[in-house]
Amino acid sequence: MGRATAKKLDEVQQIVVPKIEIAKMSIWLVGDTSLIVHRWSEKAKRQMLDKQMGRAAQKKPKKDPQKDFEESLYKIPGGGYGFPSVGFKAAAVSACRFVEAIKMTEARGAFHVEGELLRVLGTPTPREDMVRVGMGVADIRYRAEFKEWLVEVPVRFNTRALTAEQIINLFNTAGFGVGVGEWRPEKNGQHGMFHVGDDTEVRRLLKKRGA
Repeated sequence: MGRATAKKLDEVQQIVVPKIEIAKMSIWLVGDTSLIVHRWSEKAKRQMLDKQMGRAAQKKPKKDPQKDFEESLYKIPGGGYGFPSVGFKAAAVSACRFVEAIKMTEARGAFHVEGELLRVLGTPTPREDMVRVGMGVADIRYRAEFKEWLVEVPVRFNTRALTAEQIINLFNTAGFGVGVGEWRPEKNGQHGMFHVGDDTEVRRLLKKRGA
């Protein structure tokens, strides 16, 4: 090994890799307007797959409002209902449009919401809506709605990129201007709106639910 090569190896060994400082926090989101959920049912996924595979379309079954309601829910193993964690992260990232100094592209990699489904504390009730599908054809949809709800959101974040205060601000802004679920503000609706609850409010709501 020549002197030049050894010198290069010494230089490489002296490089210090910066450590990413990761912190965790839990944010409680309290619903301001009802949360409408609409999970893809097995029937809908099967119909989509049949169409993509060129299979003959099956006769449309009769509507079953109760079954449609139940299938629209995200059920958590062991009991209870949830909502995809990616929906809450997407809302917070989208809120960067309303917050100065935080870019959406940077926020996506600066924090993560842990878990796949976040437990929704609330009681779902059936909801009936008239919708337009396809070429403007009217249809009736039956989905689940949480009129009162709250969710604990576990967050991991890079403290070198965002502060805890900035993350809380993003979620609070998202609750007003973006929302989650069906017919949220981002999609010209007013459902799925929320705010970041403080300790006193959250304790009161948890006590009310017996949690």
